Amino acid sequence: MKSAENETNPTVEKARKHGGREEERTTWFPRRIEDLDHTRSNTISFGSDLDPDHPGFNDPIYRERRKEIIEIAVNYRHGQPIPKVEYTPEEVATWSTIFRRVTQLYPTHACLEFNNMFPVMVEHCGYKEDAIPQLQDVSDFLYGRTGFILRPVAGFLSFRDFLAGLAFRVFHATQYIRHSSKPMYTPEPDACHELLGHAPLFADASFADFAQQIGLASLGVSDECIKRLGVCFWFTFEFGLCRQDGKLRAYGGALLSSFGELEHCFSGQTEKKPFDPPKTALEEHPITKYQHVYYVSESIEEARQKLLEYTKTIPRSFAVSYDSSNRSIEIMNS
Repeated sequence: MKSAENETNPTVEKARKHGGREEERTTWFPRRIEDLDHTRSNTISFGSDLDPDHPGFNDPIYRERRKEIIEIAVNYRHGQPIPKVEYTPEEVATWSTIFRRVTQLYPTHACLEFNNMFPVMVEHCGYKEDAIPQLQDVSDFLYGRTGFILRPVAGFLSFRDFLAGLAFRVFHATQYIRHSSKPMYTPEPDACHELLGHAPLFADASFADFAQQIGLASLGVSDECIKRLGVCFWFTFEFGLCRQDGKLRAYGGALLSSFGELEHCFSGQTEKKPFDPPKTALEEHPITKYQHVYYVSESIEEARQKLLEYTKTIPRSFAVSYDSSNRSIEIMNS
């Protein structure tokens, strides 16, 4: 769970000469993977500054520990190895509580694609009840399977910055652990959320391609379009549900990493709606509490098709493509 509404004023690219005429101005977006370094500190909530209602707000030891780990993300540059974090016994205990509870729920609550990949992550990435995997180890594994890599981040990114990372097959991931007093849920992304909820599906080639396609569709579009696309991302990649074998299954990372919300979602007391991007894009989406509504697709593939069709309605005067050989974005007139 890495994105929230874009509350920053995006920079504007200077008009460029092209064929004797000036191209229209467009919202700045990264053109090379190294450009993601420019957004590394652009967290818009949480990070090292906690809100008064955050579980760790009144815990000075926890706040100081978060600052230590966040410094890794602030100082990180593309191409560097991600520094390891020596997690404390309390942090490992929090991870253990979550790991034990969610893995009990996965067989009956998680989608087939997730359940196919999670044992592979256990085998190759050091996923254990009593050990927290390191981002670099998971990143290396994902890169070998789907070309995705992890990049440390200090907290919530705007929808614009987070989706731009996906365009380069980069998933921004936090390294700190939620406060031990509330293991069942976190109002923000933490390492449990990233590694348990998201990483396994980024090892699935089809899902990884889906994520990059949404990232590419986000580049250079207006703030209003980013907001709507981001809300659709929220109700799919974070809180998405699909039907498999006639039963509801979760594929959203925020659900798969929160045993509290997973149980809440499947309790029979929550509203479910068919995923319909033009309507879903207008839905309220609380960040610091359980969702009041969840969106259901007949399959992850149906969600992909619907969301990609929706991106075709987003105004943009150019098209983009990704050059994997040098990890850059090519712009084409459309």
